[in-house]
Amino acid sequence: MSSMDWDATLVSILNNTSSQLNRYFSIIIFAFGTIGNILNILVLAEKTFRSNSCALLFLVSSMANLVTILSGLIPRMLSGWISDLTNTISWLCKSRLFLLWTVRTIALWIIVLAAIDRWLLTSTHIQRRQFSTLRNAYHGIIMAFIFSIILNVELFYCYEANVINAPSKCYGRTDTCRLITDFSYAFPTNIIPIFFMLVFGIKTILNVRHTRKRLRPENTSTAPIVNQPNRTKKIDRYMLVSLLTQVIILSIFLLPSAILKVYSTLTIHYNKSPLQNAIENFIFNIGVLFAYIGSGSTFYIFTLCGGKLYRDAVRNLMKLILIKIRCKISERTLNQT
Repeated sequence: MSSMDWDATLVSILNNTSSQLNRYFSIIIFAFGTIGNILNILVLAEKTFRSNSCALLFLVSSMANLVTILSGLIPRMLSGWISDLTNTISWLCKSRLFLLWTVRTIALWIIVLAAIDRWLLTSTHIQRRQFSTLRNAYHGIIMAFIFSIILNVELFYCYEANVINAPSKCYGRTDTCRLITDFSYAFPTNIIPIFFMLVFGIKTILNVRHTRKRLRPENTSTAPIVNQPNRTKKIDRYMLVSLLTQVIILSIFLLPSAILKVYSTLTIHYNKSPLQNAIENFIFNIGVLFAYIGSGSTFYIFTLCGGKLYRDAVRNLMKLILIKIRCKISERTLNQT
């Protein structure tokens, strides 16, 4: 087999693998992500967590992640079976991308607010701890919504359907548009919030270590007095562990897609072989799917790291759902008889 035939075979294999990943792996991510985010919303909306500012932020982030998965993965799944209309109809292309990028931006910046909230709450300065309130959390959520909408409004002008020489047919219509939208997606939507998550996550860990030192027996006279019920302290601690784990997971799964998007735009006019294009498109598809894994992982992170209180809440929710299902089945059985 000649090198040209070998390259053509590899191109066909890579393109077919990308298509199969979109067709089947997207379904797995969609199922686990949708179920996980719905359960997370139901649990965090319970009275146990409702008064916790960090839990409120996680609740809103889970809502945004659910919309991200619905708006992003449904067209991707359908493209493996039928024609994706967002690739051929401009208003669908613009609307879907605006919704997708806006809710993804909201989800990430809400996690930044949660990281700041944990940093404030673990501070040894009482003035900082007083800023960790539900009212400030609501204000932060409103600001995140406004910022995300303003950041992504340029998509209505820049994005078009049926674009050629791009990673997807629904893409920026000019080089300038591609630079603006791709750098906007990479930095304000992904890299900058992840950077702030890491910074405030590290600062929170340092706060916790500093507090532990002050709480040692020889330092009890100078230790900060925190009058919190044990249940509230447990929720705060579990929220902190879940937050730090989520920051690590998001960094692993979201950064590749942001970097790949910038790379594809910067090298769009390079003279690439069909094999190189196939390899880059394959890697780009994996990066995009990884980003959806990050959006669908919240519930499973909370289940593993959220402590007994969260797992008990999930268990009680499951029992309630099963009871309601049994009641419905019993009602139908009685009606039929």
